[in-house]
Amino acid sequence: MAQRFKTILLFGAPGAGKGTQGELIGQVPGFFHMSTGDMFRSLDHESEAGKKFRAYSEKGELVPDEVTIKLWQCYMDKSIEEGRFDPNSMILILDGLPRTVAQAKLIEPLIDVLAVVHLNASDREAMVTRLRERALKQNRTDDAKEEVVRNRLDIYERDTRPVLNTYDPSVIHEIDALDTMAMVMMHVLQVVAPIHAGHLLSAKA
Repeated sequence: MAQRFKTILLFGAPGAGKGTQGELIGQVPGFFHMSTGDMFRSLDHESEAGKKFRAYSEKGELVPDEVTIKLWQCYMDKSIEEGRFDPNSMILILDGLPRTVAQAKLIEPLIDVLAVVHLNASDREAMVTRLRERALKQNRTDDAKEEVVRNRLDIYERDTRPVLNTYDPSVIHEIDALDTMAMVMMHVLQVVAPIHAGHLLSAKA
C-alpha cells in the first residue's frame, strides 16, 4: 500500500445508514465500497481474529485500533490483488473507519480524504428503534439486545464523534440521516458525484 487511496468517508452513528448508502454508491462504476462491519462479520468465527472480534462485538465494544487497521490493510491488499479495487481509477468509499481519533491518525498516511459525508442522526431513541429493527430483519445478534445498542451509541458519542474534529471543516458535509432513504441518497450523490467527475478528469490528464 505505497499510495494513499483517494477516499470518501461515510461517517455517522450505528444505524445511521452508512452501509445502505455505501452499497448504493458502490454500484456506480468508479467507486469501491468497503465496509469494516462486513469485513469483521466475514471473518471465520473459529479463527483467532474471528474470536477476538466476536468477544468485543457481543459486548457492543470496538475492536482495538491496531487490530482494526491491520485487518483493513490486509483486506485492501486482497481487494487489489483480486482486481476488485483499482486505486488508480477508483474512489474508495470507506464505511465504518476510522472510529476513533487514534484510528484516524493510524490511517492518515494511507488515505487521502476528499470528503467526509456525515449522516447525522440527532434523535437517539429513533436510532435505538432502527438498530433493533435492523437486528431482527438481518438476524444480527450483536444489536438484538437494547443494552448493547445503547452501549454502542454511547461509545460512538464518546470515541467516534470526536473523529470529525480531526478533519478540515471544508471537507465535512452534513446530511440528515433520518430523512427518507431517497432524500439521503440524493444529498449523498450531490456530494460524491462532483468529486467522482473531478477524479476522472485528473486521471485522464
